[in-house]
Amino acid sequence: MALVEVVARRDIRAEPDDVFDAIADYEGVHRGLLPEQFTGYEVREGGDGEGTVLYVKLHATKKRVRECLFEVTEPEDNTLVETDRNSDLVTTYTVEPAEGADGSARVTIHSAWQGATGVGGFFERRFAPRVLTGIYDQILANLATELEK
Repeated sequence: MALVEVVARRDIRAEPDDVFDAIADYEGVHRGLLPEQFTGYEVREGGDGEGTVLYVKLHATKKRVRECLFEVTEPEDNTLVETDRNSDLVTTYTVEPAEGADGSARVTIHSAWQGATGVGGFFERRFAPRVLTGIYDQILANLATELEK
């Protein structure tokens, strides 16, 4: 099995603390950031950053639906980690000050998991990063729209 990784990044014209708080608000803002590929959104525990447990269905393709039960941790300042209890998928949101832009934040979404083997794994490694990058770009665009009002 090979590690599959996806990274998306965007600078947002908002204070880093405000950006982080928006992402960590699973009861409110976070729900609105997710595009149509996410359904069944349900906060099962918590709702604000560390300690949140989030259930969601990710429709990566029309045929491929992954049920995720994310446990959210904050291992360090301005970092949220969603660890899927149903697989080895780990998604990390990192917020830091953007270089050369006062009051702006750079947001990075990084996901990693062990890909399948064989022919299925070949297609997963080839196409899953493209699909997820598009989804993450939409999440970041929605975050910018929400915070740059």
